[in-house]
Amino acid sequence: MQIRELTDQFQEATDFQSQALFQLAQQQRLIALFFTSLAVSEQTELQKRLRQLDAVMVVSDGDIFGLLKLPALRLLTQHWSTWFSDDHTGEQTLKRILTKHDLDWQVAGKRFKLRDTSMIYGIMNITPDSFYDGGRYTTMDTVLAHVSEMLEAGADVIEVNGQTTRPGYTEVTPEVEMERTIPYIKAIASHFPEAVLAIDTYKVPVMAAAIDAGVAIINDVNSFTDDPAKLKLMAQSNVGLLTMLNGRNFDFKIMTDEAHQFFEDNLNTLTAAGIDRDRIAIDQGLGYANVQVKNDDQDYVIMNNTDQFNDLERPMMVAVSRKGYMAKLLGLKKDERLPMTLVSEVAMIQKGGKIIRVHDVKETRQMVTLLDRINQGYWLA
Repeated sequence: MQIRELTDQFQEATDFQSQALFQLAQQQRLIALFFTSLAVSEQTELQKRLRQLDAVMVVSDGDIFGLLKLPALRLLTQHWSTWFSDDHTGEQTLKRILTKHDLDWQVAGKRFKLRDTSMIYGIMNITPDSFYDGGRYTTMDTVLAHVSEMLEAGADVIEVNGQTTRPGYTEVTPEVEMERTIPYIKAIASHFPEAVLAIDTYKVPVMAAAIDAGVAIINDVNSFTDDPAKLKLMAQSNVGLLTMLNGRNFDFKIMTDEAHQFFEDNLNTLTAAGIDRDRIAIDQGLGYANVQVKNDDQDYVIMNNTDQFNDLERPMMVAVSRKGYMAKLLGLKKDERLPMTLVSEVAMIQKGGKIIRVHDVKETRQMVTLLDRINQGYWLA
């Protein structure tokens, strides 16, 4: 039996059907496979297994075309040697195809494998004015206790924040931001040496100090391109980059196209500066609408078009935790927004969101665990 992937070949075709299939395959992370040189018994068994995996399947002159979701392809690979014990090369071929579709985020000291799951990115605000929990964690004891709670609940990353960027925020100096964050980063790293730490900052001095203090990820609402010093600093480091499209700087006409072009250009700029593409994750910037636009209108576009960025092959952040659109649409107070936060996150995860930035780690970890299991729900009796 011979196995080939056909997904990329549809990109080269000029007919509508091929182009439509290619775009759908990118958006939904579908894999097109072509199975040839099958024995009669292999044809029968393969058709059965592809039906069990809910694949789109066409049989033509003894050859089989199959269109599968990535979880289904993983299961096909996992069980191949049991189902086709006489075929000694198929499993290795499928493994190579799966590897081609890996979605990894390399941060300092850690590589997150995100093809088959999403990661939990816990928020540790050390600010007096953050929109949800500003002023709640103001001492070392309360901060360390909250970090411990988030890690025990399943947080993959702890992000320290020293200045809010909510609408109408007041900027603080780099010195004030460093006073709010660097001692806590050092203390968290000391108490929890296995923790992966991040910082949310757009200031070069704070970035440099945080890297020296041991953070593995820099989250920049200005996408690292507003100051050449950022590109130099990032290129000289090994931290992960979370690059955000700040919609406050844009007056979108065709929002999805323009946002996609922004990330294409931004990724090219970052990689041209010597930053490995695997270190970069992207964030559409939900909650960062231009003041001339109704904020929640733009937020719903971001929640709905997440799958339009899967072709960039970079993990995308989902940052909806307890945000204001739930007050405008549903009249929910901040402490009432967790259920609808989870609903919003599920909607974006199912469209490809991979980095879930949250205040509520325990409930989000439960949701991701359940959702992963649902997405693996195939009957292989």
